[in-house]
Amino acid sequence: MNLFQQPQLWREASIGLELASLVRDPILRGEGVRHGGGQPVLLVPGFLAGDGSLATMTRWLRRTGHHTRKAGMRANVDCSSAVADRLEIRLEELAERQGQRVAIVGQSRGGHFARVLSVRRPDLVSGIVCLGSPQMDPFAINAVVAAAVFGVGLAGTIGGRGMFRAQCLLGGCCESFWEDFEAPFPEEVGYVSVYSKRDGVVDWHSCLDPAADHVEIRASHCGMAVSRGAFGAVAEALDTFRRQDARGTKKRSRPRAVRGAARRAA
Repeated sequence: MNLFQQPQLWREASIGLELASLVRDPILRGEGVRHGGGQPVLLVPGFLAGDGSLATMTRWLRRTGHHTRKAGMRANVDCSSAVADRLEIRLEELAERQGQRVAIVGQSRGGHFARVLSVRRPDLVSGIVCLGSPQMDPFAINAVVAAAVFGVGLAGTIGGRGMFRAQCLLGGCCESFWEDFEAPFPEEVGYVSVYSKRDGVVDWHSCLDPAADHVEIRASHCGMAVSRGAFGAVAEALDTFRRQDARGTKKRSRPRAVRGAARRAA
């Protein structure tokens, strides 16, 4: 039985209105947002997107006192194992430069990398905020987007540079990545999953990882990068991670999700 529902892609047409609403909102000017005090934040975009997709959020985080670093992506389409290895290096550099653990904000596929990095390096990650990330089933997505996933896999298989291949989807290339993705989430790392029932790309049910705190907002999938609700959720989560790290406290134990039943996207 299919536990997930087919998202309606037409809902993504609202992103322009969401951006216009954010521009008028005081939160974009930093009102009501606690100063980050140099808190390091690594931002990871979603599938097919690059660092530019999170540019508005990046500038806002810098204005509110956070020290940000981009993922270094023009388009998030490369092999999961290769990307995770590169991001781990950036994570190490950022943590060393700032002298503290790093918060990660990952949108959609970016949230997959955030979860894996947390499992691999809980010593370097204070917490993660996942925006519309299908953590329970990476293939609980709109059929058009699923076709794009397979299209990228085909292009990579026939020689396209910087793209995942069929082996990443169906073979053993990314086996260690998915083992870490499905591993129990470390208790000492914060975890917030932001979802929307208006998501036109990802079935929102797949965002409800039992290991995470769940925050519902009203936004399209792509619009989470410019949604007032997402900005508020990110600000609150980062503040919580910062205070918990300052106190040296650990997260309370949470139930662990039953994961990995579906064939996963690279």
